[in-house]
Amino acid sequence: MADRVTVIGWDGSPLTAAARAALGAATLVAGAAHHLALPELPPSAERIRLGSVALAARRIAAHRGSAVVLADGDPGFFGVVRTLRAPEFGLEVEVVPAVSSVAAAFARAGMPWDDAQVVVAHRRTLRRAVNVCRAHTKVAVLTSPGAGPAELGLLMEGVHRTFVICEELGTAREQVTVVTSDKAADHTWRDPNVVIVIGGPVGAGGDGGWISGRDPGVGPRGWALPAQACGGHLGEGETDMLRAAQLARLGPRVGDLVWDIGCGGGAFSVEAARAGAAVIAVDQDPGACARTDATARRFGVQLQIVQGTAPHVLENLPEPDVVRVGGGGAAVVSAVADRRPQRIVTHAVSRDTAELVGRTLTEHGYVAECALLQSVELDIRAWTEKERSVSFLLSGALPDRAP
Repeated sequence: MADRVTVIGWDGSPLTAAARAALGAATLVAGAAHHLALPELPPSAERIRLGSVALAARRIAAHRGSAVVLADGDPGFFGVVRTLRAPEFGLEVEVVPAVSSVAAAFARAGMPWDDAQVVVAHRRTLRRAVNVCRAHTKVAVLTSPGAGPAELGLLMEGVHRTFVICEELGTAREQVTVVTSDKAADHTWRDPNVVIVIGGPVGAGGDGGWISGRDPGVGPRGWALPAQACGGHLGEGETDMLRAAQLARLGPRVGDLVWDIGCGGGAFSVEAARAGAAVIAVDQDPGACARTDATARRFGVQLQIVQGTAPHVLENLPEPDVVRVGGGGAAVVSAVADRRPQRIVTHAVSRDTAELVGRTLTEHGYVAECALLQSVELDIRAWTEKERSVSFLLSGALPDRAP
């Protein structure tokens, strides 16, 4: 294996003395084309154009001498260090870091970023990166070819965001452009680039937070909040106990897209958004859409609200990960199952309806479960019954999809 492996971060600034010394002694240098054109590279060193980091790591492991890997920004932050340190290669690396491209992008924009989410968009992760941009007010996206600003903008259809696009940071061709998300696909953007996605209220002042990214402590403590916390406009299928069971079955999380069909007062939509998921709330009633919007504003979460009748309105929505069907019965469950989300949850008030929905889920290849839920609210002063709720909870999970 290589006698010594040094990973050098490069942000366009002059190389440090430690970086120059490592390069001067290198017998093998790996990097992108613009790295291999740096004048500090020794003429006699073997050069590897860095495409697949894993392939380069194998070459480095077989090399006898001093190897240097050049990378943009901080190579320990979503960078090459993780791959190089994989046990299969047996490499011990020394890292000379630089300013990360995310830090540089926010510096160019003149914005703090301790409250930002940071995601990586590859072809395989693009949809989940977009879901994070839907759900959060400030996101930095480390893009890649085929998963850049144009693709982000196209998949953000129906959601307004501002893009701050930072191209070729640290080079003579560096450029920062501000566009709305619907205009991002109208341009050709140069790689590498970082996209800062802004939407919704972004606070500027105060003493800042205590944890990077989204503060998990924002909003009231607890889940399945009572109707009073949600404005008091909840329907039959939105009781707190039923909602708690639905949330437990679906498990919405960061990177997911949740459909809430028949959103009613928006209680389920808001709780899924509080978990970090992107949410599309659907209802045919304009009043329900208005109440859902008011509930989202009360809790400070981002929702996309679509007024329309299911299943027809679902045809043009982006692919969901998990779905709650709050209304529409077996016909809507069938249309949802055709889109193959990982999990579906709904409820029924009669056994006949529950049996029909259960058969529908099974016929679509889902592993279906049903439970009869009964909750009784008591007045603890007299221990008398105040309100009783009984419903069938139905859920389905695709056995061939990741959990």
